[in-house]
Amino acid sequence: MALRAGDQVAMNGLKEKVLTLDTMNPCVRRVEYAVRGPIVLRALELEQELRQGVKKPFTEVVRANIGDAQAMGQKPITFLRQVLALCVHPDLLNSPDFPEDAKKKAERILQACGGHSLGAYSVSSGIQLIREDVAEYIERRDGGIPSDPNNIYLSTGASDAIVTVLKLLVAGEGPTRTGVLIPIPQYPLYSAALAELNAVQVDYYLDEERTWALDVAELRRALCQARAHCRPRALCVINPGNPTGQVQARECIEAVIRFAFEERLFLMADEVYQDNVYAEGSQFHSFKKVLTEMGPPYATQQELASFHSVSKGYMGECGFRGGYVEVVNMDPAVQRQMQKLMSVRLCPPVPGQVLLSTVVSPPAPSDPSFAQFQAERQAVLAELAAKAKLTEQVFNESPGIRCNPVQGAMYSFPRVQLPPRAVQRAQELSLAPDMFFCMRLLEETGICVVPGSGFGQREGTYHFRMTILPPMEKLRPLLEKLSQFHAKFTREYS
Repeated sequence: MALRAGDQVAMNGLKEKVLTLDTMNPCVRRVEYAVRGPIVLRALELEQELRQGVKKPFTEVVRANIGDAQAMGQKPITFLRQVLALCVHPDLLNSPDFPEDAKKKAERILQACGGHSLGAYSVSSGIQLIREDVAEYIERRDGGIPSDPNNIYLSTGASDAIVTVLKLLVAGEGPTRTGVLIPIPQYPLYSAALAELNAVQVDYYLDEERTWALDVAELRRALCQARAHCRPRALCVINPGNPTGQVQARECIEAVIRFAFEERLFLMADEVYQDNVYAEGSQFHSFKKVLTEMGPPYATQQELASFHSVSKGYMGECGFRGGYVEVVNMDPAVQRQMQKLMSVRLCPPVPGQVLLSTVVSPPAPSDPSFAQFQAERQAVLAELAAKAKLTEQVFNESPGIRCNPVQGAMYSFPRVQLPPRAVQRAQELSLAPDMFFCMRLLEETGICVVPGSGFGQREGTYHFRMTILPPMEKLRPLLEKLSQFHAKFTREYS
């Protein structure tokens, strides 16, 4: 049979594959996501080897690489799971084992579902009732500032909503290509999404010497340099910070809003850790609240998208992929385009929407579930606060490791000194020096952390990100083992 024009035959007579590394989308090839990168793949291999009886210098792999609370042993919040169970299996509504407020909540949600079933698609922006619940939550959180359910879009975790908004922003070619300012260190979702969308990543550096502070002078430097080769159109802020754990002061947020307004930048506020604030004197301020209280022209003109999720906080319900974005001052015609874009994916997972509803509309003080819900919530947050303090303390007692206070979120991002010979050896292996350190740490101790190079850092500095999620009885030994390994590594390469 004759080959069509354009068909190629390899030496062995087989046709070449249509899709190869050379012919695939080059933007996808450029995507990197350190949180689940090579070091995590090696951790999975080590787990498999341990199961097969291969002898290692450790008995288990501790995956402290990702903010997955329940994988680290955190128990789900009872009320959240009760409502979800009732919605998934409505026959349980007749069971005496579930409190009445959970049943009422589940019945209310089921009434709003197609066919009164979680198995039905919802509208693309999410179940209207749950969007209304989110709007009421935002109003309560922000001291009565109004929130319109029509400006709220439910999503597959916060990540999906962040990528959707970035898709709306990216346009132009060459020197007019969209640039997006992101913090360094950053959460790698941003660099990965910008690479996939072929947008220009514009780095602004957080100030490690001032507890990872965000400085408007640094924003201005990054913006001015970027305008020579792209068109910056958006500014991303992560508050509380990931991986850096800082909590922005209100004055800082006001300065950022003024800067974005003056420079005509769309603001993206990643606020998924808003429940995770531990440091004395620190407080979460939403960008929406600060923006509104600043009054005109900011309140009436500055465009903002703010994001939240059920994956973090005290909930830790990562696997259910529930989240939302609220847009403020967005052009109505663009909002219709956003709705269209979301409709291509049909709808966010409905069980995730249910969990989001329980998070934003928890038991009231008069409800039978209130006492248990409050006790469980406070216990999770109190333990996280204690673990944040312990992590900072143990690392700062270790020569060659320096850790800023973990004011919020779920991670520490300590700076490590690496001897010149270790840096040289890493370069010989074509590895970033902190990747070399973290890979050796994994092979010798079973501790899996993510090198700082995966998040971005100032040239010549080395870090790693570690979650503070392991149970307290495992966390202290883990921190001590990590510190001991750093001392041994330093001696080996000195």
